[in-house]
Amino acid sequence: MNSFLYHIKRFDWILIMSAVLLFGFGMLSLYSSSVGDFSNFNKQIIFFITALFFMFLFSFFDWRTLREDPYLILLFYFISCLALLSLFLFAPTIRGIKSWYKLGPFSLDPSELVKLVLIILLAKYFSMRHIEMYRIFHIFISGFYVLIPIILIFFQPNLGSVLILIALWLGILIISGIETRHFFILILCFLLIFLFSWSNVLKDYQKIRITTFFLPQSEPLGAGWNQAQAQIAVGSGGIWGKGFLMGSQTQYGFLPEPQTDFVFAAVAEEFGLIGVSVILLLFLILIWRIIKIAINSQSNFPRLFASGFAIVLISQVFINIGMNIGILPVVGIPLPLLSYGGSNLIMTFIAIGILQNMKTY
Repeated sequence: MNSFLYHIKRFDWILIMSAVLLFGFGMLSLYSSSVGDFSNFNKQIIFFITALFFMFLFSFFDWRTLREDPYLILLFYFISCLALLSLFLFAPTIRGIKSWYKLGPFSLDPSELVKLVLIILLAKYFSMRHIEMYRIFHIFISGFYVLIPIILIFFQPNLGSVLILIALWLGILIISGIETRHFFILILCFLLIFLFSWSNVLKDYQKIRITTFFLPQSEPLGAGWNQAQAQIAVGSGGIWGKGFLMGSQTQYGFLPEPQTDFVFAAVAEEFGLIGVSVILLLFLILIWRIIKIAINSQSNFPRLFASGFAIVLISQVFINIGMNIGILPVVGIPLPLLSYGGSNLIMTFIAIGILQNMKTY
């Protein structure tokens, strides 16, 4: 009993409470945008209880097992890739995308599992090879691990998650000490791949989303409509916001996907600059506490795991808010802890639980 209390006492409660408060903001927005249909609101409560359960469960799971058992990590990796591959056979097509398994009233997005597994896998790989980062061989091997899920996710198609995995890989490479010349070679390769993909791989709607970002006036009633409505919602909130349940863009259905992709715009409309500032402050606190765990870690594996988790969060926050205010194309990335959805919420709290264990031991 004493060891249990000692373990709980050593939790980073600032990190946990910042995550819970962000979730609370998301629930307020979810309730407001439900407009009489509270099924998603009720399901999100179930997701949150499940996420807290797994957070506490993994906080007692010895993280050193992940570092010392490569076969366990590879097993998780193959399971996550198989889950992605099986989407093409068993997942329904929702808005032209095969990204979710339907389990009764719930949906499961395996790409969220892949993000967590790749954080663990890359942390394990580079924690053992950080002194050999001068060898480009390790860049190719780690890239191969990332490439397989990227290909499977791209053809769902889910461009947003592809960008997150690329950001994770590049971020871990930089933190692990990639040589400058190798980094610029990678950037050149990405540019060549993008040019090739634009001509031969990208679908028309993906091209339209990108071109509409640079020329939003080209399709104000088509692909540019969603982003235009989000910008109107953000701008109309002013300093104090229109008030809870009072956002016209949200309440009257002008704002698309106010519970997922454009939850930031919904919050900005009803809670204004003050509410947005509180959310950004909570994200800063959350990421700062994660980075602090990375800095205070005594070995490379927990340092790289915490850094990788921070990279994923920063990437998701930056892309989602960028979509909402019109500085980035719309690619379908949820805002962590605020957007509706169980997969992202549960995997985020599992990662927080693993971090608690790393901090305790």
